[in-house]
Amino acid sequence: LQVEESAISLWNWTVTKHTGAVISDEQRAKLRFVACRLTCLCEGSDPPEGTIRRQILMSMKTGKGWIDIGKAGLADGFLENAMSSVEKLYAKLRKGSQGEADIQVHRADVEKSLFKVLSYQAESVFAQGDFQKAVTCVQRCKDMLMKLPKETCYLSILCYNFGVETYEWKRYEQSSFWLSQSYDIGKMDMKYSVGKEMQAKVLRLLATTYFEWDCSLYLDKALKAISLANQENLHPAGFFLKVKILLKSGASDEDINSALAEFMHLEMSLDFCLNTAKLLLEHGRESVGFDFLKSVPERFESSPDLGKITLLHIEFLLQNKKELLAKQKIEEVIIGHYTGKQLLPEALNQLHIILWDRAAKHYEEKNYSEALHWYNYSVSFYTPGQIDQNLAKLQRNMASCYLHLKQVDKAKEAVKQAERCDPNSIFTKFSVYKIAVMENNTDKAVEAVIEMGKLAEKPSEHEDKLRVDKNTGSNLLSLAAQIALENDQQIVAIKALEYLSEHLQDCQQLFAALKCLVRLMLSKVMAENAEKRDEDINSILTYLNLAHKKLAESFTEEKFTGDMRILEAHWFRKVAWNLAVQFKDSPEKMRDFFVLSFKLSQFCPSDKAVLIAQKTCLLMAAAVDLEMGRQQVTPSEQTELFSQALQHLQTCKEVWKVLKLTGDFAKDPTDTLLLLYEFEARSKLNDPTLHNLMESVWEQPQIEIKTLEIIASLAMESPARYPVLCKKALKSALNLHRKQAVIDAVKFSKCLHSLINISLPTGLTDLDTCVLQEVWDYFEDALSVVSSTDAYPEMEILWLMTRAWNTGIFQYTVGKYKEAEQWCGLGMRFLNHLGSLKKSYE
Repeated sequence: LQVEESAISLWNWTVTKHTGAVISDEQRAKLRFVACRLTCLCEGSDPPEGTIRRQILMSMKTGKGWIDIGKAGLADGFLENAMSSVEKLYAKLRKGSQGEADIQVHRADVEKSLFKVLSYQAESVFAQGDFQKAVTCVQRCKDMLMKLPKETCYLSILCYNFGVETYEWKRYEQSSFWLSQSYDIGKMDMKYSVGKEMQAKVLRLLATTYFEWDCSLYLDKALKAISLANQENLHPAGFFLKVKILLKSGASDEDINSALAEFMHLEMSLDFCLNTAKLLLEHGRESVGFDFLKSVPERFESSPDLGKITLLHIEFLLQNKKELLAKQKIEEVIIGHYTGKQLLPEALNQLHIILWDRAAKHYEEKNYSEALHWYNYSVSFYTPGQIDQNLAKLQRNMASCYLHLKQVDKAKEAVKQAERCDPNSIFTKFSVYKIAVMENNTDKAVEAVIEMGKLAEKPSEHEDKLRVDKNTGSNLLSLAAQIALENDQQIVAIKALEYLSEHLQDCQQLFAALKCLVRLMLSKVMAENAEKRDEDINSILTYLNLAHKKLAESFTEEKFTGDMRILEAHWFRKVAWNLAVQFKDSPEKMRDFFVLSFKLSQFCPSDKAVLIAQKTCLLMAAAVDLEMGRQQVTPSEQTELFSQALQHLQTCKEVWKVLKLTGDFAKDPTDTLLLLYEFEARSKLNDPTLHNLMESVWEQPQIEIKTLEIIASLAMESPARYPVLCKKALKSALNLHRKQAVIDAVKFSKCLHSLINISLPTGLTDLDTCVLQEVWDYFEDALSVVSSTDAYPEMEILWLMTRAWNTGIFQYTVGKYKEAEQWCGLGMRFLNHLGSLKKSYE
């Protein structure tokens, strides 16, 4: 009992919250569901009449709640429960009846509930797509209408709603059934009918359903339905639909005129009349359509919208290729404009659109004189001196026509008027530009392009209304470049493409513009003398840098595929490479192009060819930086150049590691070059890691004599000064010379010469005994080689003799007579190996 009371309280609470937004429809349906289920559970085996009636009501309402929120499947159980309760109620009432009259009263009472349950079941199965079950339920309801005439309106509207929904789902057969049922039910009891207006509405939709279903097959049914609708209630919509069906059926002009006559006494809006005229004219019924159109002004003499009729007349004259008649009408409107019969602003705007469309059509057909004729009609509606952006656009269009007709003076005048009306328009600047190009006025054309470029960056507010799309600025600059190229104005084309490349968003278009720029600028550079080239070479560098930047950004653009990116990167890297080779007389430019070529190649697959190109670019860039660092530059500039070279070398090492994995590079000098370049850069930067680098060098078994000799030379090349490293390199080289199967006396002599020079500085007398001993050994080495070959250069023998003798003399001056005798004696040992010079020194 407590549960039942709680359930009823919950139900009542839900009912009280029906108004207002306290709970949603879905929440209400759920609360009803809970309350209804609880009361069902509490129902005994023989509930009283009141309980059964309450159960019928609650089950029906719960089921209807689920249907209303689109969950018809959940309603079925409750509606079946309601039906079962109705049967229980009837049985209970019949059991307590006193006679036949009593039974009839009870039956009438129960049938009301039964009708309601059946109509809800019809809604439920309809929502679930079960057409046949819905038909069965509605038929049972229809059979009950004789006893329940007041439900006629309800059932008729229910069928109409079913008809509307199935029409919207394009289930025309089902829709026609439901709408026919709605109409038939509506006729069953005139007292409780839905009324003539509603019946006409049902029939109009039924006619539309037949019309859209298959007009050729159901034409008669559609006409019959719309005729019935119009008999029930005359309505403009019914008139329009009838005309539409007659036109589709191919009815004669006479039949259509009869249909029009039926409705002439109806109150109809001007727009409705115009739509009817449009319908007739669009179906090729010119005679009927124009006659109807001529009759319309009489009905709306006082309307300010009469201009709409004229516009429609003009439009259809043009559509039917009756331009001469259309022109006459337009000229009448122009005369009316200046004699107090102006069109309303909206109608005038529409007329301008018609005129411009016609002009544009002639322009596309290259009939420029005729296009001007139509533009002039439009100009006629503007007062002299009027400032209007649309007038500016009109003047620009006229200027284009004049240019095609080679009437440059008229074009200039039109553009002048456009500038007066809208000076800050990119379109106006474009018109100025076209004239400048046609007149071969390079300065003015460049000036116009610059203005266009600025306006493309910051479009003014009104410009947006005229924009075809967000890329208008780019499109105009692209067109400007094209026009310049067609007219052989290279400088102008370059300027247009430069601005274009700054604004293009589409990657493919951007790279096409940059390629064009590079080619144009290259041809310009080739034709210039050396003095003028620098600025243009810098421009090419800018283009290539922009290409690199955009390639890096292109990963976010879906339309620009990986293959596209690779193709573009290859093109630009090869151009950069060729330019680096071409400008070898300008080291700085050469280096910049090599660096750019490397950067661009990073967007290409790392195959062997690309890796070799990358390695070469970086080696060349490092070589140029080192060479520039050797020139007479400031210490800070030197530091920057050598540091830059080191960066290139570090990157090159990484590339070289990967490249060596792709094949045999035993004869490739890259390792040597990397070593020498790195040694030079680090030594001249006074890098503390230099000695660590050299430790790995001394351990290399395959190091060449020439490499060691270059290291020795670099170690003492300003600003570097590493005598210890120099000496060690020369000693290593000398050892390698000694190990040769046949000693190259010339190369050996030079190496020894350098080693003695670094070990025995000229002019020093107070030398360490160890140093003297070490140098003595070098002289002994020299004597050994001199004695074994005639190829030792005589001048080197003379130099050795002189150095040994002078060392002895230096020893003598400091009182070291024994050492003096030894060194002078050593020098005299070389005397015997002199050739022609022997007598001079003997």
